[in-house]
Amino acid sequence: MTLQASATTALSAPGKVLLTGGYLVLDRNYTGTVFALDARIHVIVQQLRRGTSRSAAEAVEGGAAAVGGVKEEETIVVRSPQFVDAVWDYGVERCENGGGVKVVQRGDGRRNPFVETSLNYALTYIGYVADSKDFGSLSVTILADNDYYSETAFSRSSQSQGRFANFGVPLHEAHKTGLGSSAALVTALVSALVIHRTLHPDDLGAGREKLHNLAQAAHCAAQGKVGSGFDVGAAVYGSCLYRRFSPAILERIGDVGSPGFEERLFNTVEDLDAEHPWDTECVDFGMKLPRGMQMVLCDVDCGSQTPGMVKKILEWRKQNRNEADALWDSLQANNEQLRQELKRLAQEGAHDFTDVRTYLQRSRDHLRTMTRKSGVPIEPSVQTELLDAASEVEGVIGGVVPGAGGYDAIVLLIRNDAAVVDRLNTLFENWKSNVEDDFGGKIGKVRLLGVRHGSEGVRNEMLEQYAGWI
Repeated sequence: MTLQASATTALSAPGKVLLTGGYLVLDRNYTGTVFALDARIHVIVQQLRRGTSRSAAEAVEGGAAAVGGVKEEETIVVRSPQFVDAVWDYGVERCENGGGVKVVQRGDGRRNPFVETSLNYALTYIGYVADSKDFGSLSVTILADNDYYSETAFSRSSQSQGRFANFGVPLHEAHKTGLGSSAALVTALVSALVIHRTLHPDDLGAGREKLHNLAQAAHCAAQGKVGSGFDVGAAVYGSCLYRRFSPAILERIGDVGSPGFEERLFNTVEDLDAEHPWDTECVDFGMKLPRGMQMVLCDVDCGSQTPGMVKKILEWRKQNRNEADALWDSLQANNEQLRQELKRLAQEGAHDFTDVRTYLQRSRDHLRTMTRKSGVPIEPSVQTELLDAASEVEGVIGGVVPGAGGYDAIVLLIRNDAAVVDRLNTLFENWKSNVEDDFGGKIGKVRLLGVRHGSEGVRNEMLEQYAGWI
């Protein structure tokens, strides 16, 4: 399989931590403080020479014959080589009546809705705006920085622990750490495809708004619902103060294949719908962590199911509107105080983090109240126990269960000192919970992740770092 040397595009998008604003960001009346992380999802798109598409497909499980009117020369092979059998082989199908472009998975392997939906949306948009409607054949490689997933026995024993670990398990068996892998994946994948086919990499900055709109549309479709989008906002723009978009913007797009889908998607991405203009606010408020402060995350090897939790919280709020709104308002006010204090400390170079600790503790108090009243494990007992113990370690300022809460990784703000990290590692080395969780959750091995605060959104990447993987 021969590749065109100049026909490769590589982009990456960061994970996120919603330090404050969990559940609040579902409502446009409230905001969230989102930090981008230095852990990123990478997507490398390679254009295959015409005439090599069958060999590309045959390289994956023997290939497949063209079916259902799919043009044989348009094959897209997507690989996630850090996992066992993580290969998806697609043909490309153009739908009638302006229904857009749809990929058709070959073989009987497990589907990946985030990859498939991203391809459908990106190819539909590209097919509508590009001079050439011929995509050719593409090889797409997805690589994740290691902290997106809990360690496996295979990755721990691997002798080649580099930036990208071989986890040695199928993707569906890997435990996510809750850093926002799906949003980072969708953002990196649609951006890489659009840049590859319609823009020069140098145009990434100018095209960022359209990439954001396309990624939001694809991510919501893959989830099966219109979410708040803060994770996509951070993946595109980096650390920001986030206010969600009005759900009506995406509700009218419809499904790929439906008549007129491509035009509706184009109008939405290009922000041409006068009745429903994009009203997202991703404000770069100059947020840098204060000098002397660092952010760390601790994997608890468990994980939560965010969509189910969100549904229950919204139902509780609907039935207890006055009580919920009072709690929401208190959280918003405290979150704003924390954000302003972090900003002040960063600007003045101050090192007194007492108020930051107070605001973090107050945020946890409100979230535990929400946990009790809603019956949703936002800060369950085993996480309370862990956060309390970590907060007592010398040099730890405080922490929260970020975002929607549950059993995902916890986030800690600490003094930027290697000794603090050593003390935390000592605490977690033999951590065992001594409380019975009120929701039946169990924390496995607690591990301090290597991920740290970052601020940059989607960006171009150099190919040298992917040697051995593409």
